[in-house]
Amino acid sequence: MINGNTKRPVPQSRTRRAVAAVAIAAMVATTAACSSGDDAASGKTKIRFTYATGDETWNGAVKAVSDAFNAKSTTAVVQLDPLPAGTDYATALKTLDSTGRWPAIIEMRDTKTYVEAGKLAPLPSEVTDLLDDKAVAKSEDGNVYITPSGALNGEIGLNIVYDKDYFAQHNLKVPTTYTEFIDLLKAIKANGDTPLATAAGDIWPSDQLWKPLAAPYFAKWSDKGGFWNAVQDGTASLEDLREPLTRLQDITNNYVLKGWQSTADAQTSTLLVNHQAVMATSSAGIGRLNDIHKVDPKFKAGLFIIPDDAGNIDVLKNAVNGDTAPGLAISSQAKQNGAEYDAAVDFLTFFYSVEGANIVEKAGVVAPNIKLADQITRNTAIPGAEDYFALLKNPKLVWYQNDPKATTFSGFNTFFRQTRIEMQTGQITLDEAVAKSQTEFNKLVKN
Repeated sequence: MINGNTKRPVPQSRTRRAVAAVAIAAMVATTAACSSGDDAASGKTKIRFTYATGDETWNGAVKAVSDAFNAKSTTAVVQLDPLPAGTDYATALKTLDSTGRWPAIIEMRDTKTYVEAGKLAPLPSEVTDLLDDKAVAKSEDGNVYITPSGALNGEIGLNIVYDKDYFAQHNLKVPTTYTEFIDLLKAIKANGDTPLATAAGDIWPSDQLWKPLAAPYFAKWSDKGGFWNAVQDGTASLEDLREPLTRLQDITNNYVLKGWQSTADAQTSTLLVNHQAVMATSSAGIGRLNDIHKVDPKFKAGLFIIPDDAGNIDVLKNAVNGDTAPGLAISSQAKQNGAEYDAAVDFLTFFYSVEGANIVEKAGVVAPNIKLADQITRNTAIPGAEDYFALLKNPKLVWYQNDPKATTFSGFNTFFRQTRIEMQTGQITLDEAVAKSQTEFNKLVKN
């Protein structure tokens, strides 16, 4: 089992976490009991595909592409094995690892950690050659271990979804600078309405508001190895994040719908559609727009990203082989089986084909960056999707890298998320949040 310490959430979340841990254990135990290998009835090799549950649109896309593969394949059957999303997923992977029953295909977190532990098998060229060169990266040993499960468009999915009708009725415009964003919040509040809904029922959605605020500061270190590596080398510190932390605290204190600490991410869509807030944070991209359209086809949703002071949209380019990078991998256990490995390769080959990409797009998710992307039928039918695709062509879109070297960075990231929430809820001061985070990071470096 891979060892790793995960910081515990604040006391008010312990009961929910304990229940989640029991649920994870039960799901893993059930999965371990399921048969794998050669299926006697059909003569097909049955393999498990473990992934993090997401919004309804993402879950539907995974099911649709798996069903299509199962209907077409004469040699393999993919059995879906969803596990809790967010920070619970990282815990679930550790629990899964302890059982010794790895699935054939797995959506990864903490990739470096599991590669170094020998848990993942190198992906063959017949899979990686289907992808755009920028969508794959080799590990230090020269092998590719993960490939993207969705479009490698950085964190464009971290955006603000808003009520277009409200904007039109009150003559409001999408902000082009950070100052305009704050003015927008003030204008909505002056109307007697709540400007923004956000969530932290599980701590990972807290990134949705934080990262766009921190992005301009992270981007300054892009050509120097990334901000967190600079902190590790001693050329930067948590003190450098005081300004975005101050901005985060100001927005939460003055413009965010109360109760966000216990709000689940998916509930922000309901709060938006029910007009309890004019805008909502999201990390689902057009998937969130699709979910809103399903709930209320008449609701006109749009999206934008919080710009920086100069009007740039600073977006992290996903680290395709980084510590916290999500992606699809094949387990070394499947490699040892042989038949399971071949079946996993067949599925990934289908997943990254034009046919597979079209299925993903039709379900409302932007397909991975395959070499034959120009042959994909893009889904432009989702109301508001044009805003998402327009962002990809935005002349002020600034890509940056911020890939931490430390293989245990995800543990600190969880700690930092919780510390920000404690600061936002008044449990600690901003000064204490900076000092506390720096101390924890120093422990990370020392270890």
